[in-house]
Amino acid sequence: MLTLQQIISELGGELRGNNVYIKSIAPAEQALANNITFLANPKYKQEVLESKAGAIIVSEKSAELFPNRNLIVVSDPYLYFAQVARLFSPIVVATAGIHPTAVIEDSAHVPASCEIGANVYIGAHTVLGERCRILANSVVEHGCCVGDDTVLHPNVTVYHGCALGKRVEIHSGAVIGADGFGLAFTGKDWFKIPQTGAVTLGDDVEVGANTTIDRGALSDTKVGNGSKIDNQIQLAHNCEVGEHTVIAAMTGISGSTKIGNYCVIGGGVGTVGHIEIADKTTIGGGTALTHSITESEQHIASIFPPMNYREWAKNAVHIKHLNEMSKKIKELEKKLNLLDE
Repeated sequence: MLTLQQIISELGGELRGNNVYIKSIAPAEQALANNITFLANPKYKQEVLESKAGAIIVSEKSAELFPNRNLIVVSDPYLYFAQVARLFSPIVVATAGIHPTAVIEDSAHVPASCEIGANVYIGAHTVLGERCRILANSVVEHGCCVGDDTVLHPNVTVYHGCALGKRVEIHSGAVIGADGFGLAFTGKDWFKIPQTGAVTLGDDVEVGANTTIDRGALSDTKVGNGSKIDNQIQLAHNCEVGEHTVIAAMTGISGSTKIGNYCVIGGGVGTVGHIEIADKTTIGGGTALTHSITESEQHIASIFPPMNYREWAKNAVHIKHLNEMSKKIKELEKKLNLLDE
C-alpha cells in the first residue's frame, strides 16, 4: 500500500484532494476505493467519470472534469500510469544460484550473482554479466556474451557467438541467431550459404515470445539500444534496427533492411529486402512496404501500395463514394450512347 503522497515523492506530480492509500492500479470500470486509474484518451472520459477509483491520474486540462475527486495531475497521464504500475510491480531481481540440473561448460563464466534455472545449458567460453536470470530450459550456446541484468525467460535459445547488451529481456520461445535464409541455386538444387555473422542486441532491448532474429550472412544482424520487438516477428539476416524503435506483432522484416531510430512499425507489416526506413517513420499495420522511406517523420498508411498518410486520407474520401461514382458514370455512358444514335 502506498499513499498518493508517497507515489508523488517517487514520480512527481501534483496532489489534489485527499492523501488516500492505494493498493494497485486498475482500469476505470473495475477500480475501487483502494485503486488508482487514469485518463489519457478523452474518448474514455465517461468511464473514468463513473469510476469508483480512489484516485485518478489526469492532465491539467482534464483535472477540471473531476471536482471533489482525489487526483494526481501530471503532464503525461499515460506515461505516469506506466510508472505507477512499475511501483506496484517491481522488476524481479535474480535469486543467486544454479539449479542442479543445469549444465554449464567449464570455460563459461557465470558470476555468483546469476540465477540459472532448471535444465539450462551454458556453452563453452560464453560470458554472463552480473545478476543475469537464465530461466528453465533456456540455451545459450558457445562464445556468447550476455550483459548485466539480462533475463532469458523459459525456453529461449541463443545461438553461438551472439552478443546481448545490459538489461535485455527475451521472452519464451524466442530464437536469437538461427541461420539466415541464404541460398544459391546451382541449376538443379539449392546450395546453402554459410551464415557466418551473429546477432548483436543493444542495451535495454526487449524481444517478444516466439520471435526469431536470424544471424547475419557475413556481418551481424543488429538491434539498437532501447528497441522493443513484439511477439511472433521475423527479423531476417543482416537487418539493422536503430535505437528506440518499436515493432508490433506478426511483422516480417526481410534481409538487409535498415530501420532507423524512433520508428514505429505496426502489426502485420511486411517489407522487401535491402531497403532503408528513415528515422521516426511510422508504418501502419498491414502495410506491404516495397521501397525505401528516405524522408524522416513520415506516416505510411496501412494499405497497398504504401503512400504518405495525407495522400491516403484524401483518396479514402473518394473510396467511400466509388459505388455512387460508378452509377453516375454508367448513366453518363448511356446518355452518350443515345446522343451517338
